[in-house]
Amino acid sequence: MLSTVTAFKHDAKTGALTEVQTITTLPAGFTDNTSTAELFVHPNGKFLYGSNRGHDSIAVFAIDAKSGKLTPVEHVPTGGKTPRGFNLDPSGKWLVAGGQGSDDLFAFKVDPDTGKLTAVGQRVAVGAPVCIIFPPKG
Repeated sequence: MLSTVTAFKHDAKTGALTEVQTITTLPAGFTDNTSTAELFVHPNGKFLYGSNRGHDSIAVFAIDAKSGKLTPVEHVPTGGKTPRGFNLDPSGKWLVAGGQGSDDLFAFKVDPDTGKLTAVGQRVAVGAPVCIIFPPKG
């Protein structure tokens, strides 16, 4: 809720978690009222995506495979207001963001090499989406 994300290192033997990093989900200089909602890791394990309500964006981070630390890649406007829910499709090729405050959905193509998002540019009207779910593969 503080517009941050915390990365942890997991000890497989003990199950213990150790904090590695806490990083903002917002671009530098943004000071308006905001909060976060959901987080998803890309199926390839290289990128983390998080929604920013108030800033109305998806924050994209690269995940360092060795340290677990996050590096900001970009902040992408969702096209709608209050993106509480979003999700990556099981293939990792698409991200769909729901605008809870604007009653719509927006799709983005995901670059699996950079993690970056490209808006498809089409709005789909729905009633206050808060959760985006894709059926399992198979």
